[in-house]
Amino acid sequence: MPRPGYVERGEAGTGSRVRAPSRRDVLRAGASGALGLSLGNLIANRAARAAGSASPPARAVIVLWLWGGPSHLDTFDMKPEAPVEYRGPFEAIATSVPGLHVCELLPGLARRADRFAVLRALHHESNDHGVAGTIALTGSIAGAVGLGGAINTQAQRPSTGAIVGRLRPREPGALPPYVILGSPLHQGLKRAVGEGGGSLGSTFDPFRVDYEPGVGLKLPDVALPDGVGPDRLGSRWELLAGLEAGRKARDRRPGPAERMRRHYDLAHRLIASREGLAALDVGREPTRVREAYGPHRFGQCCLIARRLVEAGTPFVQVNWSTHVEGPEDAGDGGWDMHDRYFQVMQDRHGWMLDRALSALLDDLHDRGLLDSTLVVAVGEFGRTPKINNKAGRDHWNACYSGLVAGAGVRGGRALGASDRRGERPVDRPATPADLGATILDRLGFGAADLTAIGLNPMGTPIAELF
Repeated sequence: MPRPGYVERGEAGTGSRVRAPSRRDVLRAGASGALGLSLGNLIANRAARAAGSASPPARAVIVLWLWGGPSHLDTFDMKPEAPVEYRGPFEAIATSVPGLHVCELLPGLARRADRFAVLRALHHESNDHGVAGTIALTGSIAGAVGLGGAINTQAQRPSTGAIVGRLRPREPGALPPYVILGSPLHQGLKRAVGEGGGSLGSTFDPFRVDYEPGVGLKLPDVALPDGVGPDRLGSRWELLAGLEAGRKARDRRPGPAERMRRHYDLAHRLIASREGLAALDVGREPTRVREAYGPHRFGQCCLIARRLVEAGTPFVQVNWSTHVEGPEDAGDGGWDMHDRYFQVMQDRHGWMLDRALSALLDDLHDRGLLDSTLVVAVGEFGRTPKINNKAGRDHWNACYSGLVAGAGVRGGRALGASDRRGERPVDRPATPADLGATILDRLGFGAADLTAIGLNPMGTPIAELF
């Protein structure tokens, strides 16, 4: 018999006991209903904590950010029975999993369909790149800046990566816990909001790395001023530490000294840490591995992402491009193709995504990392199911797709469904907040962890993925 005030959990004979919910717990769970929590969640979370020794399913997350918004109808949610002005010129092909089809431009992923699941009913409230990017990266519209300059005046919510960086700091001398491969996101000349520390402060902004074919690795966050070498770096780092300590005694708000100190701290870490630098060096990989990912920037950045998680980095985001549109970008060109869409998909974007993502899944699997690494490939929205008069597709936030793999994801499935033309969800809709909650949940973070750092929990983990 369990002790008074306790309930049994688990299978018979395990002896696992968890304190029964008090009246305060019941009231708290009721108040948390709007945040996706329930009394059942409360008991389950307490049981997990009681287990103590259980590790979270994921040690790391890799987000492949497809900036500009890929079309769901030309990737993972084909509509072969729709009118031609909707379905487009590409054929749906069978995958290794009976009944699951993807676009013919993705043959590598088709052969690996048992390793991933597709979310086919993602949606949110904005078709503006900047606003949608904020929503997709943070789960909230707070602080978003639209193309026309309209600003949401609420306090910016931190990105999911920044939250992970706050909750899972690295040991001294290691690379920061939140790394983005790519320059800051832009819509036109406006910088998108959503990649940074938000209300947590600039200390939790991402550490940025980039790679340019033919040039190599770029470290914009640790570029030192002229005349400041490793010898002078140490003295400046100590001076900034002193300035920052004095400022904190007077004012708790982050200031220029804090941001400058972070800049020098990153440089100090890298110079002192050969291991950290080694994780960024794709030249250490065999030629066959580098070639498997493809010669393009995105492919090589996916390889760096694998090296980073292998070295212990908990959150890595790979930006497909800096700008939403191809002509503006020095990388591989964004997914925002209002014209020439099908030509660009066929000549560039289709094979680039297929090759890089297929290689990443293989590499993680072969190294025994896929079971502990959650991989998410998604953009800020999809594209219009109906083709426009310029042979392109426009913005579409009402329904789009994302791919999820690893860390216990049950592969070979499509979760959720859109209508026959791909315009609206008809089954198991999910939001970016739900996807963000899923990422945090797989890393072992729940509502209590968020409230402890001053954040309201948002969204509900997509439990059916696992």
